[in-house]
Amino acid sequence: MTDIQFGLDTFGDVTVDADGERLSYAQVLRSLVDEIVLADSVGIDAIGVGEHHRDDYAVSAPEVVLAAAAGRTEQILLGTAVTVLSSDDPVRVFEKFATLDAVSNGRAEVTLGRGSFTESFPLYGLNLNDYEVLFEEKLDLFSALLDEGEVTWQGTIREPLRASQVYPKTESGRLRTWIGVGGSPESVVRAARYQIPMMLAIIGGSPERFVPYADLYRRALKQLELPELPIGVHSPGHIADTDEQAREELFPHFKVNRDRIGRERGWPPVSRAEFEAEADSGALFVGSPKTVAAKIAGTVRALGAQRFDLKYSNGTMPHENLLSSIGLYGSEVIPRVRELLA
Repeated sequence: MTDIQFGLDTFGDVTVDADGERLSYAQVLRSLVDEIVLADSVGIDAIGVGEHHRDDYAVSAPEVVLAAAAGRTEQILLGTAVTVLSSDDPVRVFEKFATLDAVSNGRAEVTLGRGSFTESFPLYGLNLNDYEVLFEEKLDLFSALLDEGEVTWQGTIREPLRASQVYPKTESGRLRTWIGVGGSPESVVRAARYQIPMMLAIIGGSPERFVPYADLYRRALKQLELPELPIGVHSPGHIADTDEQAREELFPHFKVNRDRIGRERGWPPVSRAEFEAEADSGALFVGSPKTVAAKIAGTVRALGAQRFDLKYSNGTMPHENLLSSIGLYGSEVIPRVRELLA
């Protein structure tokens, strides 16, 4: 298992400076481009930038950030984590990422999903009562666009397409695409049916509990008589020189982020004990390079994954901590994981 790809994901969380003062959205976005440049320089395979429409995240147009990074990088794949397809137009999404693919010399990828927040729906004049049909039909149309030929399509949410072409075409003939899956069997089978690689968002609990979903995906592809496709994993974490340092750096920012979302969704405040449990045996990949590498290797083995993306941005954590984590991930963690999997 040496042909694994290793990526990073970020939502462009609005961070604080060394004095704890909140930074501007503009500064966070400039810092994010610098983080992508560093990731490219230390050999990380991919970056995924999330899309949100709320005040604790700076990125609402990830393809623009990725285009800026394209001009300053050479090798790294430039993608999303995720693009909220439900509240966007599939044709427009394809056009934007095909354009990004061209200007980045074939390095674009898009991860499609529903998103874990719903702020984009009222912003774009969409009814949340249509949540299911919006994603179903838009994914169906996007899947048809991936063949890059003439498209005839009809649904209930937009005007039909009749013998339509979408431009630009990609040089490779197919835009690199993933579907983000949170863990429902229906979503797993849907990804298989559309022949799109699956990215599992493992953000709580033991990663091993997702093994049945990985198995279901492979089984569904086989039953549909389709070729094997990659499975990816997205999980949060932070790396520092020692386990203790990593946990101490991460916890206060992790708590700010989790507690804010918890207040919105009716969850109790996260305790230090819960944080430690997630770090010990759950979905938090936090610690020294040795510790994080061992946990990634175990997760990749258990799920038979071909891609692992570490969500390195964590709430208000300062840019300097993020840069340090990126550097250790590229220079120490990834080589260790490759050795463990060899």
